[in-house]
Amino acid sequence: MTSSLLIRPAVREDCPSILDIYNEAVLTTTATYDYEPSTLERRLAWFDAHQRDNFAIWVAVEEAPPHPPRVIGWSSLSRFHDRPGYRFTCENSIYIAADRRGQGLGSRLMLPLIASARARGLHVIIAAIDASNEASLRLHEKHGFQKVAHFREVGFKFGRWLDVVDMQLTL
Repeated sequence: MTSSLLIRPAVREDCPSILDIYNEAVLTTTATYDYEPSTLERRLAWFDAHQRDNFAIWVAVEEAPPHPPRVIGWSSLSRFHDRPGYRFTCENSIYIAADRRGQGLGSRLMLPLIASARARGLHVIIAAIDASNEASLRLHEKHGFQKVAHFREVGFKFGRWLDVVDMQLTL
């Protein structure tokens, strides 16, 4: 069986798959400090807000006939802060399905995300990463992000205090 991978802009119909990937990360990782899985209603509102505000969302879709296409990862840009002085700065997110992590999908999803930020006229992308997430730290460094801060014990999940590293890419 031959499979192919397509990276494309997300459409609203991708939201259930995006939600499944995110919710698995909520329950099993410190990639997000959410404790409870989200709902499809909230994810659709998130998608609609991103579309309205012109913040990119990309998906990695695996096509492996005879199986239906499957979203196996996603990336997005989001508002960094609501104040107008931050309008040229955004924050990125990248989530990969558990069974596809460590296979280079993060890089495949990072490239169009950076291009989208440039095309939108943004100046800086910020990544807030759990300090123990070595894969994400390496991914961001590979794409030119530099560590700009290390916040100690600012998060709490799975019964322990967590550090956050902020990385920045100036476009």
